[in-house]
Amino acid sequence: MKLQFKVQQYQTDAVDSVVEVFAGQPKHDGISYRIDPGKVKPVSNPALFEANSTPDPGLRNAEIALTGAQLLENVQKVQRSRNLPLSAKVVDSKAAPGAPNLDVEMETGTGKTYVYIKTIMELHKRYGWSKYIIVVPSIAIREGVKKSFDVTAEHFQQMYGTKPRSFIYDSSQLHEIERFSSDAGVQVMIINIQAFNATGKDNRRIYDVLDDFQSRRPIDVISANRPIVIIDEPQKVGAAKSLEALSRFNALMMLRYSATHKVEHTRVHRLDAVDAYNQKLVKKIAVRGITVKGLAGSTAYLYLDAIEIAKGAKPRARVELEVQTKGGPIKRQVKRLDVGANLHDISNGIEAYKGLFVTDIDANRDVIELSNGDIVMAGQVTEDVTEEAKRRIQIREVIRAHLDKERELFSRGIKVLSLFFIDEVAKYRDYAREDTLGDYARWFEEEYARIRDEVLGELALDESTEAHQKYLRRDDVRAVHEGYFSIDKKTKRQIDGKVSGRGDDKGQSTDTDAYDLILKKKERLLSFDEPVRFIFSHSALREGWDNPNVFVMGMLKKSDNTVSRRQEIGRGLRLAVDQHGERMDNPVTVHDINELTVVTDESYTDFVTGLQKEMAESLSARPRAASEEFFTGKTIQTQSGESVVEEKLAKAIYFHLVQSGYVDEDGLVTSKYKDDKAAGTLAVPTSGVLAPVIDSVWPLVDMLYLDVPVPENDRRPKKIPLNEANFARKEFQALWNRINHKAVYRVEFDSNELIRKCIQSLDTHLNVAAMQYVIHEGAQQGTLDADDLTNGAGFTVSNTRTETETATAGSQVKYDLLGEITAKTQLTRRTAAAILGGVTPATFAKFRLNPEQFITETARLINEQKATVIVEHLTYDTLDDRFDSAIFTENQTKQDFTRAGGKLKKHIYDYIVTDSKVEREFVNEIDTSNEVAVYAKLPRGFFIPTPVGDYNPDWAIAFTEGSVKHVYFVAETKGSLSTLQLKGVEDAKIACARKFFASLNVKNGRDVTYNVVTDYTELMQLVTA
Repeated sequence: MKLQFKVQQYQTDAVDSVVEVFAGQPKHDGISYRIDPGKVKPVSNPALFEANSTPDPGLRNAEIALTGAQLLENVQKVQRSRNLPLSAKVVDSKAAPGAPNLDVEMETGTGKTYVYIKTIMELHKRYGWSKYIIVVPSIAIREGVKKSFDVTAEHFQQMYGTKPRSFIYDSSQLHEIERFSSDAGVQVMIINIQAFNATGKDNRRIYDVLDDFQSRRPIDVISANRPIVIIDEPQKVGAAKSLEALSRFNALMMLRYSATHKVEHTRVHRLDAVDAYNQKLVKKIAVRGITVKGLAGSTAYLYLDAIEIAKGAKPRARVELEVQTKGGPIKRQVKRLDVGANLHDISNGIEAYKGLFVTDIDANRDVIELSNGDIVMAGQVTEDVTEEAKRRIQIREVIRAHLDKERELFSRGIKVLSLFFIDEVAKYRDYAREDTLGDYARWFEEEYARIRDEVLGELALDESTEAHQKYLRRDDVRAVHEGYFSIDKKTKRQIDGKVSGRGDDKGQSTDTDAYDLILKKKERLLSFDEPVRFIFSHSALREGWDNPNVFVMGMLKKSDNTVSRRQEIGRGLRLAVDQHGERMDNPVTVHDINELTVVTDESYTDFVTGLQKEMAESLSARPRAASEEFFTGKTIQTQSGESVVEEKLAKAIYFHLVQSGYVDEDGLVTSKYKDDKAAGTLAVPTSGVLAPVIDSVWPLVDMLYLDVPVPENDRRPKKIPLNEANFARKEFQALWNRINHKAVYRVEFDSNELIRKCIQSLDTHLNVAAMQYVIHEGAQQGTLDADDLTNGAGFTVSNTRTETETATAGSQVKYDLLGEITAKTQLTRRTAAAILGGVTPATFAKFRLNPEQFITETARLINEQKATVIVEHLTYDTLDDRFDSAIFTENQTKQDFTRAGGKLKKHIYDYIVTDSKVEREFVNEIDTSNEVAVYAKLPRGFFIPTPVGDYNPDWAIAFTEGSVKHVYFVAETKGSLSTLQLKGVEDAKIACARKFFASLNVKNGRDVTYNVVTDYTELMQLVTA
């Protein structure tokens, strides 16, 4: 198959953004000069050197004739036409001092390589510049760029009547440099950064005086051409050493092409992730994430994500382990650990970690050592009982997604490819087995055969799918998958291959042959004649894969922090081609056809959240669209102080901008606003809401187009300020001093009654779940904006399925079952033994299914029964020790202000983040009540001890003296007082609280009333009765 290329406007725009910077430059077909001939060894006397008598003629690039002012004028003209921030000057850099440095931002998958090749041809056509060097960060990209030159050669020959001559720099093929210098026409040298910034012997040859190069230094011959240097992925070649090496090329100008520029120079074009997606230039992304539920905690699972190093601090290990959540299931969480960390404590008591400590963190070797002698390397997983089932499910999901897409696209002549990334060849190809199949290959064949037969059964009902059925039946399961890995030259076996351990290409393969294999078969894989549809490749080779027809990617490896999610999926974003090599880019159908499904190792939420965060961080400053949503929640400074823009004011602002012609139909700021602002004639609003604050609003409008950060949205998580005046009011202090006593409780109960009730409850209600794998599916919305990505709202879940692992959890832990139950219930071992000995065999057998959950659920049910039995025999003794008022300000976490109302008048904090509609309505009424003097939502630091856990009441309310009968009131708000909603532990805690406040009043003669209320009306009935 031959790929077809066509002129596309968005690519032409990117080309013009560079070419137009040099408008006015006279065309010159190169400056003739004599190439340094060096010295040759005479045959008669090898010890003597003499100059070559006939130096070859060379052609170098003509100098830029434009003045700095002319260049800046051109740059700003380009920037205005593309709505980019205007540059104050045309900057240079350490890599190209004294030369223009231009940045072109283009999203991965939009044809960046094509664009800079076309830019080369256009610069040559208009201005005559013919010598170019393309610098790339890795061998993979180098090979891919050379392939792009080869496949586009005919296309550019037709467009320009000539084609570029390109070659890869090789220190053993220095004659290519001679041709680069002497030949007319477009000459392009492609070089990876390691070839001239590393210290190896071959890498240093470019700077050495070489006998086999007529006693010349290759760098001198290259730099004499005043080449135009193009850097592909400049963020990966930004080290000081690299910049110094680049400066030796003596560049006429430097052009940088990337989706994520880390250092900005003179930006002349932007096509970022949001632009590319909304213009339908890349595939839509769909995600299938897998969450493991019902973790057993039966092994000491550990994953070393990375070792963090900070100046002046000891190394810390970022480790994922299993943690028993409070009153809930076991979950995997990432923790930062220091030497001496106790894994048993950090896991909240999971037995598998008992006695395990971190004894050493070695940042040099990227390992940690545990007290049992185990050494865990970064990126390594230990004791993961879920991995095998999870990987099989991932393979199954890739096959399902592939066959669904194939069913949809086969009749359109589009071949669907799926790509698995794995971290070890042995998992695909195991030469110790007779069939050489590794686990992943074997699982694939089993799953594919089964699912393909299911699909064929469904297709058999539809005669129009006969060709597709034939295609599915044509090839044996062994023929539809293939592995692409490095090859051992001696044994010809597939191997993991060499991987760079440091530098800009860390984690990537350095095996040129492996990339050659991938690139050679690139077009063949697009044909239906080629049986291979599923590709297994090493994750280190990911940069080599940019096949446009990859529709499904399966990440059969632990996600780590060395590769971003954008990098992982970037090679699958290119738009697909059909059997004629035509790109499937019709705007009407492009995202119906082009959807990349990623079956990730992470949960759906983690992957989507992380991906959107990475995309948002990659977005450069861009004009923001004005809207009511943009202004709502922003903070403005008014004469009366800081204020939050509410919905009514936001509407007024937007209406005024539209009415005044200050924003266009897309919500972008117009030149009229900029002109009026510069002249000091901004329109005065007539709105009574807007007019008093308009001067505070204009800075918000400026943020729509200026490169300034948007202030923190007042609705975003942050700490709530204490209202010092309300906190100090005598009414609140009087109430606080009445209730802030600490206390202890005593209780006596009938053990036999408790044992009987616990046995009955366990046999009836104990539920221990088998391990489950929950698969969430979702995809990007139809259009995106920067705020969607920042807010994590760019994806929508469409489907959820659950697969259950029925096998019992194999455990490496010897549990002290009685000890665990007694510790969690405060019962004696004798009582706990009587309860467990009394349950049915079927109930007790659930322990093997998931030991940790069995213990947790058994303890919970026992505590519920204990609550109902013992509360009536409970008594409290108040202590002289009191809660400190510092609990109102200390250890306060950031709160989610999307659940906060307006600023409050009578509360001890300025805002309240409410948990329910009941609370929200309750707050609205008591804050405006004439009878209420001051009130507080009590912090979690204030609690009443109970046999079933600490209890934190909701509200402390002080009424105005004389307005009600009960001035001091502690309230619990509930939506309903039915016993169905107040049962078990919660009901027991409330019963204990009644006893606590009753004992407080008896002992201290206090007059505090405690009760549960459903709303403000019931509260008022209670305090006036």
